[in-house]
Amino acid sequence: MSDTTATTLAVNSDSGDLPPAARQIDLRSDTVTQPTPAMREAMYRAQVGDDVYGEDPTINELEEVAAARLGKEAAILLTSGTQGNLIGVLAHCQRGDEVIVGDQCHIFQYEVASCSALGGIQLRTIPNGRGLPSAQDVTDAVRGENIHNPPTGLLCLENTHNRCGGAVFSAAEMAPVIAVAREHAIPTHLDGARVFNAAVALGVPVADLVRDFDSVTFCLSKGLSAPIGSLLCGTNSYIQRARKYRKMLGGGMRQAGFIAAAGLVALETMVERLADDHANARALAEGLARLPGVILDPASVQSNIVIFDLARDVNAGAFLSNINGAGVRCNATGPSRVRMVTHSGISAQDIEVALAACQRALAAG
Repeated sequence: MSDTTATTLAVNSDSGDLPPAARQIDLRSDTVTQPTPAMREAMYRAQVGDDVYGEDPTINELEEVAAARLGKEAAILLTSGTQGNLIGVLAHCQRGDEVIVGDQCHIFQYEVASCSALGGIQLRTIPNGRGLPSAQDVTDAVRGENIHNPPTGLLCLENTHNRCGGAVFSAAEMAPVIAVAREHAIPTHLDGARVFNAAVALGVPVADLVRDFDSVTFCLSKGLSAPIGSLLCGTNSYIQRARKYRKMLGGGMRQAGFIAAAGLVALETMVERLADDHANARALAEGLARLPGVILDPASVQSNIVIFDLARDVNAGAFLSNINGAGVRCNATGPSRVRMVTHSGISAQDIEVALAACQRALAAG
């Protein structure tokens, strides 16, 4: 589900027996994370310049660090993951090209048809499976040379996969799909909004995970807890094209080193602790799975996203209203489907409180 457009189940802090000053347990998304004190200090002290002229030293440093971390030649700082994916696609494709994507991917589901509306690019959706399309489906989607066909310009994958419950894919799992693109000389792009979650879950360097992709985006503002920003990484020539598209889309941010300063702290201090979010998500999933009325396989939870269904005899509206009243915020992704996301603002104790609220809500009917 989208972190910006999903149905938000708002909480009134004065509802029920919840004291007005009580702490909210916000499981809507890891986008609600707050910058750490170290980030705030770095932002205050950041050296800045005009980034459009290439003169912001802090942005330059962040881009160099990000490119090195992902094993790519260059990187560019962007405002968001959605902007990163759009520019990522535009810098690979020509107007009239077709891009192969999974039917549940974020680019197709939640990015406002930007590739079509702004790039003149058609998205070709194929079955998503548990987040990774099959090599055969990709093969079948590649357009042959024919006067009636648009050229296949790009293959996009997503890791971790948002709508598929934060599913994680190893380099070996993705390799057969990428091999099909290579066979047909089609470039590849990874929507890696939470790719550091994937790397931590697998216990591998993130560069190993993205080595075979021509371009990668990742977000600073989700689990890494920075207040804003995403990076797009690729070759030097590719990033130069991306800079032109960023300017075209109004993304030249001038003295934006303040943003980059928080991003540098995020990369230095917030990656390894993602394992804590994963542990909390597993504890949440295991606790939910034990509750009557919840349909969830805890083994399906691999990172920090927990998606579960409510049984038919559960009044989903009442359940959500009750946990909201208990100070637990989350998002509905369907009539009886709920998503909860752990992050740096959620503790193991918060998980216990959230589970207790869910248990009471289910018992209330």
